[in-house]
Amino acid sequence: MGQQIEDLARFVATTHWSDVPAPVRHRTKLVLLDTVGVILAGSGRPEVRALRERLAGNAGTGATLLAPGFAGTDPRTAAMLNSIAGRSVEMTEGLRGLQGAVHIIPGVLAVGEHRRSTGEELLEALLLGYEVGGRLNAGFTPRALAHPNGQVSLLSAVAAGARLHGMDGPGVSLAMRIATTMLMTPSYMNTAAGGTTLNLAAGMGSFAAGLAPEMALAGYAAQEDAIEEALGQMVGSGFDPAGVVDGLGESWGMTDNYFRFYACCNPIHPALDSLQEVLDFLRPRPGDISRIDVQTFAFAAVMRNPDPPNYFASKYSLPHAAATLVVRGGLGFSALDDSALEDPVIAALRHRVHITADPAMTAAGPTLKPARVTIRLVDGREATASCQNSRRDTLLADPEVQVREKFHELAGTVLTPEGVAKAEAAVDRSEAWASVDDLLSVLRRYARA
Repeated sequence: MGQQIEDLARFVATTHWSDVPAPVRHRTKLVLLDTVGVILAGSGRPEVRALRERLAGNAGTGATLLAPGFAGTDPRTAAMLNSIAGRSVEMTEGLRGLQGAVHIIPGVLAVGEHRRSTGEELLEALLLGYEVGGRLNAGFTPRALAHPNGQVSLLSAVAAGARLHGMDGPGVSLAMRIATTMLMTPSYMNTAAGGTTLNLAAGMGSFAAGLAPEMALAGYAAQEDAIEEALGQMVGSGFDPAGVVDGLGESWGMTDNYFRFYACCNPIHPALDSLQEVLDFLRPRPGDISRIDVQTFAFAAVMRNPDPPNYFASKYSLPHAAATLVVRGGLGFSALDDSALEDPVIAALRHRVHITADPAMTAAGPTLKPARVTIRLVDGREATASCQNSRRDTLLADPEVQVREKFHELAGTVLTPEGVAKAEAAVDRSEAWASVDDLLSVLRRYARA
Protein backbone atom coordinates (compact mmCIF):
# COMPACT_ATOMS: atom_id res chain seq x y z
CA MET A 1 0.00 0.00 0.00
CA GLY A 2 1.17 3.53 -0.68
CA GLN A 3 2.87 5.36 2.17
CA GLN A 4 0.85 8.51 1.42
CA ILE A 5 -2.44 6.74 2.09
CA GLU A 6 -1.09 5.29 5.34
CA ASP A 7 0.18 8.68 6.48
CA LEU A 8 -3.20 10.24 5.68
CA ALA A 9 -5.04 7.49 7.59
CA ARG A 10 -2.73 7.97 10.58
CA PHE A 11 -3.50 11.70 10.53
CA VAL A 12 -7.22 10.93 10.60
CA ALA A 13 -6.76 8.60 13.57
CA THR A 14 -4.53 10.82 15.70
CA THR A 15 -5.58 14.45 15.13
CA HIS A 16 -7.75 16.07 17.78
CA TRP A 17 -10.11 19.05 17.79
CA SER A 18 -7.70 20.98 20.02
CA ASP A 19 -4.98 20.59 17.35
CA VAL A 20 -7.08 22.46 14.79
CA PRO A 21 -6.84 26.25 14.26
CA ALA A 22 -9.88 28.22 15.46
CA PRO A 23 -10.92 29.46 11.98
CA VAL A 24 -10.99 25.87 10.72
CA ARG A 25 -13.08 24.76 13.69
CA HIS A 26 -15.52 27.61 13.09
CA ARG A 27 -15.85 26.77 9.40
CA THR A 28 -16.51 23.12 10.26
CA LYS A 29 -19.47 24.10 12.43
CA LEU A 30 -20.76 26.37 9.68
CA VAL A 31 -20.65 23.43 7.24
CA LEU A 32 -22.55 21.32 9.77
CA LEU A 33 -25.21 24.01 10.13
CA ASP A 34 -25.58 24.45 6.38
CA THR A 35 -25.87 20.73 5.70
CA VAL A 36 -28.44 20.06 8.42
CA GLY A 37 -30.61 22.77 6.88
CA VAL A 38 -30.25 21.31 3.41
CA ILE A 39 -31.18 17.82 4.67
CA LEU A 40 -34.28 19.13 6.43
CA ALA A 41 -35.46 20.94 3.31
CA GLY A 42 -34.77 17.94 1.08
CA SER A 43 -36.73 15.62 3.35
CA GLY A 44 -39.93 17.07 1.92
CA ARG A 45 -39.31 16.06 -1.69
CA PRO A 46 -42.00 13.59 -2.81
CA GLU A 47 -39.60 10.86 -3.95
CA VAL A 48 -37.64 11.22 -0.69
CA ARG A 49 -40.83 10.90 1.37
CA ALA A 50 -41.91 7.84 -0.60
CA LEU A 51 -38.54 6.11 -0.20
CA ARG A 52 -38.53 6.88 3.51
CA GLU A 53 -41.96 5.31 3.89
CA ARG A 54 -40.84 2.18 2.02
CA LEU A 55 -37.55 1.64 3.86
CA ALA A 56 -37.72 3.10 7.34
CA GLY A 57 -40.78 1.27 8.58
CA ASN A 58 -39.15 -2.12 8.07
CA ALA A 59 -35.79 -1.16 9.56
CA GLY A 60 -34.49 -1.20 13.12
CA THR A 61 -33.67 1.54 15.60
CA GLY A 62 -30.68 3.53 16.77
CA ALA A 63 -30.66 6.70 14.66
CA THR A 64 -32.97 9.54 13.68
CA LEU A 65 -34.39 10.54 10.32
CA LEU A 66 -33.99 14.29 9.78
CA ALA A 67 -37.50 14.63 8.43
CA PRO A 68 -40.96 15.58 9.69
CA GLY A 69 -41.77 13.35 12.66
CA PHE A 70 -38.07 12.62 13.33
CA ALA A 71 -38.74 8.88 13.44
CA GLY A 72 -36.07 6.37 14.35
CA THR A 73 -34.55 3.69 12.18
CA ASP A 74 -31.28 1.79 11.99
CA PRO A 75 -28.13 3.91 11.59
CA ARG A 76 -27.22 2.91 8.05
CA THR A 77 -30.74 3.43 6.70
CA ALA A 78 -30.96 6.78 8.50
CA ALA A 79 -27.61 7.85 7.07
CA MET A 80 -28.58 6.85 3.54
CA LEU A 81 -32.03 8.48 3.58
CA ASN A 82 -30.77 11.70 5.17
CA SER A 83 -27.99 11.96 2.61
CA ILE A 84 -30.34 11.37 -0.33
CA ALA A 85 -32.60 14.08 1.09
CA GLY A 86 -29.70 16.50 1.29
CA ARG A 87 -28.73 15.93 -2.32
CA SER A 88 -32.23 16.28 -3.68
CA VAL A 89 -32.54 20.10 -3.58
CA GLU A 90 -29.16 20.92 -5.20
CA MET A 91 -28.02 23.27 -2.43
CA THR A 92 -25.15 21.34 -0.82
CA GLU A 93 -21.76 22.91 -0.20
CA GLY A 94 -18.67 21.69 -2.00
CA LEU A 95 -14.93 21.67 -2.54
CA ARG A 96 -13.44 21.63 -6.05
CA GLY A 97 -16.18 19.48 -7.55
CA LEU A 98 -16.82 17.36 -4.45
CA GLN A 99 -19.92 17.52 -2.28
CA GLY A 100 -18.23 16.11 0.77
CA ALA A 101 -20.43 17.25 3.64
CA VAL A 102 -23.64 15.68 2.34
CA HIS A 103 -21.81 12.33 2.19
CA ILE A 104 -20.12 12.67 5.57
CA ILE A 105 -22.54 14.44 7.91
CA PRO A 106 -25.54 12.08 7.64
CA GLY A 107 -23.17 9.16 8.25
CA VAL A 108 -21.45 10.62 11.31
CA LEU A 109 -24.74 11.87 12.77
CA ALA A 110 -26.22 8.37 12.51
CA VAL A 111 -23.11 6.55 13.74
CA GLY A 112 -22.56 9.18 16.40
CA GLU A 113 -26.11 8.93 17.68
CA HIS A 114 -25.88 5.15 17.84
CA ARG A 115 -22.51 5.24 19.63
CA ARG A 116 -23.43 8.17 21.89
CA SER A 117 -20.52 10.17 20.51
CA THR A 118 -19.80 13.62 21.88
CA GLY A 119 -20.05 16.74 19.78
CA GLU A 120 -16.28 17.12 19.70
CA GLU A 121 -15.91 13.55 18.43
CA LEU A 122 -18.45 14.20 15.69
CA LEU A 123 -16.74 17.44 14.63
CA GLU A 124 -13.35 15.71 14.51
CA ALA A 125 -14.76 12.98 12.28
CA LEU A 126 -16.43 15.51 9.98
CA LEU A 127 -13.34 17.68 9.59
CA LEU A 128 -10.89 14.81 9.12
CA GLY A 129 -13.09 12.93 6.68
CA TYR A 130 -13.54 16.14 4.71
CA GLU A 131 -9.76 16.58 4.61
CA VAL A 132 -9.35 13.06 3.20
CA GLY A 133 -11.76 13.89 0.38
CA GLY A 134 -10.02 17.10 -0.59
CA ARG A 135 -6.58 15.52 -0.59
CA LEU A 136 -7.52 12.40 -2.53
CA ASN A 137 -9.43 14.52 -5.02
CA ALA A 138 -6.36 16.65 -5.76
CA GLY A 139 -4.67 13.62 -7.34
CA PHE A 140 -7.77 12.04 -8.87
CA THR A 141 -8.82 12.18 -12.52
CA PRO A 142 -12.44 11.01 -12.87
CA ARG A 143 -13.71 9.29 -15.97
CA ALA A 144 -15.57 11.29 -18.57
CA LEU A 145 -19.30 11.66 -17.81
CA ALA A 146 -18.84 10.27 -14.28
CA HIS A 147 -20.43 12.52 -11.69
CA PRO A 148 -17.92 13.03 -8.82
CA ASN A 149 -20.35 11.87 -6.15
CA GLY A 150 -19.79 8.27 -5.17
CA GLN A 151 -16.01 8.08 -5.55
CA VAL A 152 -13.66 10.21 -3.46
CA SER A 153 -16.55 11.55 -1.37
CA LEU A 154 -17.54 8.01 -0.41
CA LEU A 155 -14.01 7.31 0.82
CA SER A 156 -14.05 10.54 2.81
CA ALA A 157 -17.28 9.46 4.51
CA VAL A 158 -15.75 6.10 5.40
CA ALA A 159 -12.68 7.79 6.88
CA ALA A 160 -15.01 9.91 9.01
CA GLY A 161 -16.95 6.85 10.11
CA ALA A 162 -13.75 5.00 10.98
CA ARG A 163 -12.57 7.92 13.09
CA LEU A 164 -15.88 7.95 14.95
CA HIS A 165 -15.42 4.24 15.63
CA GLY A 166 -12.10 5.08 17.30
CA MET A 167 -9.99 3.13 14.81
CA ASP A 168 -6.21 3.56 14.59
CA GLY A 169 -4.33 4.50 11.43
CA PRO A 170 -4.16 0.97 9.96
CA GLY A 171 -7.84 0.54 10.80
CA VAL A 172 -8.84 3.76 9.01
CA SER A 173 -6.79 2.65 6.00
CA LEU A 174 -8.40 -0.79 6.01
CA ALA A 175 -11.94 0.63 6.20
CA MET A 176 -11.22 2.91 3.25
CA ARG A 177 -9.67 0.07 1.24
CA ILE A 178 -12.68 -2.16 1.97
CA ALA A 179 -14.92 0.67 0.77
CA THR A 180 -13.29 0.77 -2.67
CA THR A 181 -15.55 -2.13 -3.62
CA MET A 182 -18.51 0.20 -3.05
CA LEU A 183 -17.37 3.07 -5.27
CA MET A 184 -19.79 4.25 -7.93
CA THR A 185 -19.66 6.06 -11.25
CA PRO A 186 -23.09 7.68 -11.66
CA SER A 187 -23.54 9.34 -15.03
CA TYR A 188 -23.64 13.12 -15.34
CA MET A 189 -26.32 12.58 -17.98
CA ASN A 190 -28.79 11.97 -15.16
CA THR A 191 -28.79 15.69 -14.48
CA ALA A 192 -30.43 17.09 -17.60
CA ALA A 193 -32.60 13.98 -17.86
CA GLY A 194 -34.01 14.56 -14.38
CA GLY A 195 -32.57 11.28 -13.14
CA THR A 196 -33.01 11.58 -9.38
CA THR A 197 -31.23 8.24 -9.11
CA LEU A 198 -28.04 10.36 -9.17
CA ASN A 199 -28.70 11.19 -5.52
CA LEU A 200 -28.22 7.56 -4.51
CA ALA A 201 -24.45 8.05 -4.77
CA ALA A 202 -24.47 10.41 -1.79
CA GLY A 203 -26.75 8.03 0.07
CA MET A 204 -24.35 5.15 -0.43
CA GLY A 205 -21.48 7.31 0.79
CA SER A 206 -23.22 7.86 4.11
CA PHE A 207 -24.28 4.21 4.23
CA ALA A 208 -20.64 3.18 3.73
CA ALA A 209 -19.57 5.41 6.62
CA GLY A 210 -21.35 2.97 8.91
CA LEU A 211 -20.75 -0.27 7.04
CA ALA A 212 -17.09 -0.27 5.98
CA PRO A 213 -15.65 0.35 9.49
CA GLU A 214 -17.82 -2.44 10.87
CA MET A 215 -16.53 -4.79 8.16
CA ALA A 216 -12.96 -3.87 9.06
CA LEU A 217 -13.63 -4.51 12.73
CA ALA A 218 -15.28 -7.83 11.83
CA GLY A 219 -12.09 -9.04 10.16
CA TYR A 220 -12.66 -8.38 6.47
CA ALA A 221 -9.54 -7.80 4.41
CA ALA A 222 -8.72 -5.76 1.31
CA GLN A 223 -5.80 -5.58 -1.09
CA GLU A 224 -3.00 -3.23 -0.11
CA ASP A 225 -3.21 -0.96 -3.16
CA ALA A 226 -7.02 -0.92 -3.32
CA ILE A 227 -7.36 2.88 -3.21
CA GLU A 228 -4.67 3.54 -5.79
CA GLU A 229 -6.10 0.90 -8.14
CA ALA A 230 -9.72 1.96 -7.70
CA LEU A 231 -9.13 5.67 -8.25
CA GLY A 232 -6.46 5.23 -10.89
CA GLN A 233 -7.94 2.44 -12.99
CA MET A 234 -11.45 1.41 -11.97
CA VAL A 235 -13.72 4.40 -11.27
CA GLY A 236 -11.10 6.92 -12.38
CA SER A 237 -8.67 7.28 -15.23
CA GLY A 238 -5.75 8.42 -13.10
CA PHE A 239 -4.59 8.92 -9.53
CA ASP A 240 -1.33 10.53 -8.43
CA PRO A 241 -0.83 10.27 -4.65
CA ALA A 242 2.38 12.29 -4.63
CA GLY A 243 0.89 15.40 -3.02
CA VAL A 244 -1.67 13.74 -0.76
CA VAL A 245 0.10 14.62 2.48
CA ASP A 246 1.80 17.88 1.49
CA GLY A 247 1.12 20.48 4.18
CA LEU A 248 -0.94 18.02 6.20
CA GLY A 249 -2.16 19.74 9.34
CA GLU A 250 -1.12 23.15 8.02
CA SER A 251 -3.61 23.70 5.18
CA TRP A 252 -7.23 22.57 5.43
CA GLY A 253 -9.70 21.87 2.64
CA MET A 254 -12.54 22.95 4.89
CA THR A 255 -11.49 26.59 4.62
CA ASP A 256 -11.44 26.40 0.80
CA ASN A 257 -14.99 25.13 0.45
CA TYR A 258 -17.88 27.08 -1.02
CA PHE A 259 -21.51 27.38 0.02
CA ARG A 260 -24.31 27.30 -2.48
CA PHE A 261 -26.94 30.04 -2.39
CA TYR A 262 -28.55 29.39 -5.77
CA ALA A 263 -30.67 26.23 -5.79
CA CYS A 264 -29.11 24.99 -9.02
CA CYS A 265 -25.96 23.43 -10.43
CA ASN A 266 -22.67 25.25 -9.79
CA PRO A 267 -21.32 25.58 -13.37
CA ILE A 268 -24.21 27.86 -14.37
CA HIS A 269 -23.74 30.24 -11.43
CA PRO A 270 -21.33 32.63 -13.23
CA ALA A 271 -23.87 33.16 -16.00
CA LEU A 272 -26.58 33.81 -13.44
CA ASP A 273 -24.37 36.29 -11.58
CA SER A 274 -23.80 38.12 -14.86
CA LEU A 275 -27.52 38.05 -15.63
CA GLN A 276 -28.30 39.56 -12.23
CA GLU A 277 -25.92 42.42 -12.95
CA VAL A 278 -27.70 43.21 -16.22
CA LEU A 279 -31.11 42.95 -14.57
CA ASP A 280 -30.01 45.40 -11.88
CA PHE A 281 -29.06 47.86 -14.62
CA LEU A 282 -32.00 47.51 -17.04
CA ARG A 283 -34.71 46.53 -14.52
CA PRO A 284 -36.90 44.94 -17.20
CA ARG A 285 -40.20 43.17 -16.79
CA PRO A 286 -40.33 39.69 -18.34
CA GLY A 287 -42.40 40.95 -21.28
CA ASP A 288 -39.83 43.66 -22.00
CA ILE A 289 -37.16 41.08 -22.88
CA SER A 290 -36.72 40.13 -26.49
CA ARG A 291 -33.69 37.88 -26.06
CA ILE A 292 -31.08 36.78 -23.52
CA ASP A 293 -27.73 35.65 -24.95
CA VAL A 294 -25.31 33.69 -22.80
CA GLN A 295 -21.74 32.80 -23.70
CA THR A 296 -19.97 30.52 -21.25
CA PHE A 297 -17.59 27.58 -21.00
CA ALA A 298 -18.47 24.28 -22.65
CA PHE A 299 -19.55 22.30 -19.60
CA ALA A 300 -22.03 24.96 -18.49
CA ALA A 301 -23.26 25.47 -22.06
CA VAL A 302 -24.43 21.85 -22.16
CA MET A 303 -27.10 22.73 -19.58
CA ARG A 304 -29.32 24.40 -22.16
CA ASN A 305 -32.58 22.41 -22.17
CA PRO A 306 -35.40 25.02 -22.18
CA ASP A 307 -37.99 22.43 -21.16
CA PRO A 308 -36.63 20.47 -18.18
CA PRO A 309 -38.84 17.43 -17.54
CA ASN A 310 -38.98 17.66 -13.75
CA TYR A 311 -37.84 19.52 -10.63
CA PHE A 312 -34.43 17.83 -10.52
CA ALA A 313 -33.71 18.53 -14.20
CA SER A 314 -34.70 22.16 -13.69
CA LYS A 315 -31.67 22.54 -11.43
CA TYR A 316 -29.47 21.82 -14.46
CA SER A 317 -31.26 24.04 -16.99
CA LEU A 318 -29.63 27.43 -17.49
CA PRO A 319 -32.63 28.73 -19.50
CA HIS A 320 -34.99 27.77 -16.68
CA ALA A 321 -32.80 29.24 -13.94
CA ALA A 322 -32.30 32.44 -15.94
CA ALA A 323 -36.02 32.84 -16.61
CA THR A 324 -36.82 32.18 -12.96
CA LEU A 325 -34.32 34.81 -11.86
CA VAL A 326 -35.97 37.36 -14.17
CA VAL A 327 -39.52 36.56 -13.09
CA ARG A 328 -39.05 35.86 -9.39
CA GLY A 329 -36.03 37.99 -8.60
CA GLY A 330 -34.05 35.21 -6.91
CA LEU A 331 -32.84 31.62 -7.14
CA GLY A 332 -33.07 30.42 -3.58
CA PHE A 333 -34.89 27.34 -2.38
CA SER A 334 -38.36 28.87 -2.44
CA ALA A 335 -37.88 30.58 -5.82
CA LEU A 336 -36.59 27.65 -7.86
CA ASP A 337 -39.30 25.24 -6.72
CA ASP A 338 -41.86 22.98 -8.41
CA SER A 339 -44.19 25.87 -9.12
CA ALA A 340 -41.51 27.57 -11.22
CA LEU A 341 -41.78 24.74 -13.74
CA GLU A 342 -45.52 25.36 -14.06
CA ASP A 343 -45.29 29.15 -14.30
CA PRO A 344 -46.36 30.15 -17.85
CA VAL A 345 -44.36 33.38 -17.77
CA ILE A 346 -41.18 31.51 -16.85
CA ALA A 347 -41.91 28.83 -19.45
CA ALA A 348 -42.27 31.41 -22.22
CA LEU A 349 -39.12 33.28 -21.25
CA ARG A 350 -37.01 30.10 -21.14
CA HIS A 351 -37.27 29.90 -24.94
CA ARG A 352 -35.81 33.40 -25.30
CA VAL A 353 -32.59 32.35 -23.56
CA HIS A 354 -29.88 31.35 -26.08
CA ILE A 355 -26.65 29.70 -24.95
CA THR A 356 -23.37 29.19 -26.80
CA ALA A 357 -20.05 27.70 -25.74
CA ASP A 358 -17.14 30.11 -26.09
CA PRO A 359 -13.84 28.28 -26.83
CA ALA A 360 -11.78 30.97 -25.14
CA MET A 361 -13.87 30.70 -21.99
CA THR A 362 -13.54 26.92 -22.05
CA ALA A 363 -9.75 27.24 -22.39
CA ALA A 364 -9.66 29.44 -19.29
CA GLY A 365 -10.74 26.54 -17.09
CA PRO A 366 -10.58 24.94 -14.68
CA THR A 367 -9.28 27.91 -12.68
CA LEU A 368 -11.74 30.30 -14.30
CA LYS A 369 -15.37 29.61 -15.22
CA PRO A 370 -16.32 32.68 -17.25
CA ALA A 371 -19.66 33.84 -18.57
CA ARG A 372 -21.04 36.79 -20.50
CA VAL A 373 -24.73 37.72 -20.67
CA THR A 374 -26.51 40.21 -22.91
CA ILE A 375 -30.16 41.19 -22.54
CA ARG A 376 -31.92 42.76 -25.52
CA LEU A 377 -35.22 44.51 -24.89
CA VAL A 378 -38.12 44.91 -27.32
CA ASP A 379 -37.55 48.71 -27.30
CA GLY A 380 -34.02 48.20 -28.70
CA ARG A 381 -32.05 48.80 -25.52
CA GLU A 382 -29.48 46.21 -24.44
CA ALA A 383 -26.78 45.69 -21.83
CA THR A 384 -24.02 43.17 -21.19
CA ALA A 385 -22.21 41.94 -18.09
CA SER A 386 -19.55 39.29 -17.56
CA CYS A 387 -17.59 37.61 -14.79
CA GLN A 388 -14.64 35.26 -14.52
CA ASN A 389 -15.99 33.14 -11.68
CA SER A 390 -19.08 32.80 -9.58
CA ARG A 391 -19.80 35.52 -7.05
CA ARG A 392 -19.83 32.79 -4.40
CA ASP A 393 -16.02 32.74 -4.63
CA THR A 394 -15.92 36.23 -3.14
CA LEU A 395 -17.76 34.86 -0.10
CA LEU A 396 -15.10 32.25 0.72
CA ALA A 397 -13.60 34.35 3.48
CA ASP A 398 -16.81 35.27 5.30
CA PRO A 399 -20.04 33.64 4.09
CA GLU A 400 -21.51 33.41 7.58
CA VAL A 401 -24.42 35.82 7.23
CA GLN A 402 -25.58 34.17 4.00
CA VAL A 403 -25.23 30.65 5.44
CA ARG A 404 -27.29 31.52 8.48
CA GLU A 405 -30.00 33.16 6.37
CA LYS A 406 -30.07 30.07 4.18
CA PHE A 407 -30.34 27.80 7.24
CA HIS A 408 -33.31 29.77 8.55
CA GLU A 409 -35.17 29.35 5.25
CA LEU A 410 -34.39 25.67 4.77
CA ALA A 411 -34.74 24.46 8.35
CA GLY A 412 -37.95 26.46 8.63
CA THR A 413 -39.63 24.00 6.28
CA VAL A 414 -39.58 21.43 9.12
CA LEU A 415 -39.00 23.38 12.35
CA THR A 416 -40.91 26.19 14.02
CA PRO A 417 -39.22 29.63 14.02
CA GLU A 418 -38.20 29.08 17.63
CA GLY A 419 -36.87 25.66 16.70
CA VAL A 420 -34.75 27.09 13.90
CA ALA A 421 -33.11 29.51 16.33
CA LYS A 422 -32.62 26.77 18.94
CA ALA A 423 -31.08 24.40 16.37
CA GLU A 424 -28.74 27.13 15.13
CA ALA A 425 -27.62 27.81 18.69
CA ALA A 426 -27.12 24.09 19.32
CA VAL A 427 -24.80 23.76 16.32
CA ASP A 428 -22.88 26.85 17.45
CA ARG A 429 -22.01 25.05 20.69
CA SER A 430 -21.64 21.61 19.10
CA GLU A 431 -18.16 20.92 20.53
CA ALA A 432 -19.78 20.99 23.99
CA TRP A 433 -22.46 18.38 23.22
CA ALA A 434 -22.48 15.51 25.69
CA SER A 435 -23.89 13.48 22.82
CA VAL A 436 -25.36 13.99 19.37
CA ASP A 437 -28.77 13.92 21.03
CA ASP A 438 -28.12 17.47 22.22
CA LEU A 439 -29.03 18.52 18.68
CA LEU A 440 -31.58 15.83 17.89
CA SER A 441 -33.64 16.54 21.00
CA VAL A 442 -33.99 20.16 19.86
CA LEU A 443 -35.13 19.07 16.40
CA ARG A 444 -37.72 16.70 17.83
CA ARG A 445 -39.05 19.23 20.33
CA TYR A 446 -39.55 22.04 17.83
CA ALA A 447 -40.81 20.12 14.83
CA ARG A 448 -43.74 21.69 13.02
CA ALA A 449 -47.04 19.98 13.72
